[in-house]
Amino acid sequence: MSSAPLTSTPPPLLPAKSKSSPPHHPLLSHLPHCTSLRSLAQLHAAAVKSGLAAHPAFVTRLLTLCTVPGAHPAHLAYARQVFDRVPHPSDAVWYNTLLRGYARSPSPSPAAAAEAAVRVFARMLEEGVAPDTYTFVSLLKACAAARAGEEGRQAHAVAAKVGAAGHEYVRPTLINMYAECGDARAARVMFDRMDGDCVVSYNAMIAAAVRSSRPGEALVLFREMQAKGLKPTPVTVIIVLSACALLGALELGRWIHDYVRKIELDSLVKVSTALIDMYAKCGSLEDAIAVFQGMESRDRQAWSVMIVAYANHSYGREAILLFEEMKKQGIKPDDITFLGVLYACSHSGLVSEGLQYFDDMRDHGIVPGIKHYGCVTDLLARSGQLERAYKFIDELPIKPTPILWRTLLSACGGHGDVDLGKHVFERILELDDSHGGDYVIFSNLCANTGKWEEMNRVRKLMNEKGVVKVPGCSSIEIDNTVHEFFAGDGRHPKSQEARKMVDEVIDQLKLVGYVPDTSHVFHIEMGEEEKATSLRYHSEKLAIAFGLLSTTPGATLRVVKNLRVCPDCHSMAKLVSMVFNRRIILRDLNRFHHFENGVCSCGDYW
Repeated sequence: MSSAPLTSTPPPLLPAKSKSSPPHHPLLSHLPHCTSLRSLAQLHAAAVKSGLAAHPAFVTRLLTLCTVPGAHPAHLAYARQVFDRVPHPSDAVWYNTLLRGYARSPSPSPAAAAEAAVRVFARMLEEGVAPDTYTFVSLLKACAAARAGEEGRQAHAVAAKVGAAGHEYVRPTLINMYAECGDARAARVMFDRMDGDCVVSYNAMIAAAVRSSRPGEALVLFREMQAKGLKPTPVTVIIVLSACALLGALELGRWIHDYVRKIELDSLVKVSTALIDMYAKCGSLEDAIAVFQGMESRDRQAWSVMIVAYANHSYGREAILLFEEMKKQGIKPDDITFLGVLYACSHSGLVSEGLQYFDDMRDHGIVPGIKHYGCVTDLLARSGQLERAYKFIDELPIKPTPILWRTLLSACGGHGDVDLGKHVFERILELDDSHGGDYVIFSNLCANTGKWEEMNRVRKLMNEKGVVKVPGCSSIEIDNTVHEFFAGDGRHPKSQEARKMVDEVIDQLKLVGYVPDTSHVFHIEMGEEEKATSLRYHSEKLAIAFGLLSTTPGATLRVVKNLRVCPDCHSMAKLVSMVFNRRIILRDLNRFHHFENGVCSCGDYW
């Protein structure tokens, strides 16, 4: 049967001929075979004629069919119309089925789904139907997806009133709801109230820590869970691996990989995909490739994560080849897949290829999102097509975000276009005037082009608004311990040793031609020597120096920086890799840089 239009509505609900209609009526057996809304509506009409439409067994099966995972949003809308036509629905299963459907379906939006779920729950209370644990689990999941904290708190109050808040299934859902809604304190309070040890609650709390950018806390909870003898689930492993990825803690990630093998979870596609992502984000592309190649089966997410991994490590051609192989295998790409391909093109200078892939998205039925637009902006801007990038952003079908304009502003700085940079800077301030990096980039651009008056105006504006520059911070993992260094300060207990090592390294690099790149230090009152001194103790230099001090000769150094690596540190890292025979993998705000034998994988295109 052909698909019905999305405006299909149920036929009028006629009274059943008999409330004792047989639950095994022949029409019931046809329900599972209704694959389209049109066929479902036709069967429903037949049920109305036969007097079966109001029978609990029929309504239950129809609602269940319309709310299965992956069901079209129109099916859920149809189920709601069927439900609304029941005069006084008294079966808790019907309410729970609808609520579960809204929890699973974010369409047309998570907010709309949560609002609908709340209305169903309100009717449940009005009809005097007692909610159970399944009711609250689905309702809270819908609130979490929509970040509907107020509605979630009200649901919590009702759950507490009826004695369901402490249930083993409800409490983890409450923890997750509060975490998703940004209330980490409430999530922790719920966790601390646990009676006994619960893996699901630990999973929710670990996930909450990761989502709120507290990966260290997530790992502490994981160790606590192990100490209590609780066996982790695949969900636990996936979340903990994401915490390792956030920290860039490769050795810890490898330990977890060994642990995963011991508990025989490594054959699961989702776990292997999380391992690929962890290894890639911790700087070990080789390990990511090994996991990918060792998978017996791969789903779309696994292919996409590997493509993104190649892109982040500046292997654009490899990302594209993998994308083409994915299509040959009959795996349909999604928005994440295309994001990886576009990212690969923008970071490898593959402009025509990137634009073609952007056009191909619509052939696959994928509507570009803000991140796809960001990749195209970056693609054009990096290649020097600044005016075209400006026009691209200005003519978008959606409202541009500050991030899009920042991408272009950074490119204006790199290409020295102060006039366009000023227009872009003004567009950013209209949307967000609190980001210190915007002021720094534009004031540096002004200084680099001799616009000293404009530079002073921008810095004065920055001071008036109380905007500060985010300090550079770089971390390096040594013997399973992550060491952090901040630009110019002495917070780390061995910062003095690191600074001394930086001095020694620079002395050796000067012998092979190193000259500090002061082109991005813009202080009128500074001479060249003072400018060079201001660059000397950048956080990535301190981290690299500490790595040279703390590891055996020839060991790979893996550094993570919170900002974009500066040109001088980039030049220095290339020379260090050559002079000290070290491989250095540096992950900055935008990508990975693999330094080896005096060359960087980015080809100095970053």
